[in-house]
Amino acid sequence: MTAIVDWSAVGSLFTALAVLVAAWQLRRGTAQARVNFEDELSREYRELARNIPVTAHLGEELSPEEVEGAFPRLYQYFDLTNEQIFLRMNGRVSRATWLNWREGIQSNFGRPAFAQAWTRVKKSSASTFSELRKLEANAFSDDPRGWVPVWKRLWR
Repeated sequence: MTAIVDWSAVGSLFTALAVLVAAWQLRRGTAQARVNFEDELSREYRELARNIPVTAHLGEELSPEEVEGAFPRLYQYFDLTNEQIFLRMNGRVSRATWLNWREGIQSNFGRPAFAQAWTRVKKSSASTFSELRKLEANAFSDDPRGWVPVWKRLWR
């Protein structure tokens, strides 16, 4: 007795399998691109942090002259932090990475030099760093992704 092969069924099966493999590869590629993007932002933070006095990172009080000297880099830190929040808000940063970054942001804001500089920034311009201001107002507990309505997240 001879077996009859339904070649169209075999072809359909292999097509479905190829689509699944392509979708898996696309998902992995997207995940890898996100990791690379997050790593680049982390490198940017580390480079910026190198230029902020170590004593500021250790939570020690800085003299007014030291705070003034570090202010441009602290301002850059606030700018980078605001960008990180914006990127999380728009789904460009994973939840795991966000939780790590949020912990670091909260820790830095508890240090005197960062707090002094942030107070100065807030007084000088009420319209800058809106995402960072919102996170601070919520005691650093929010996930900015939740600030975007679900329907907008699905649309993207």
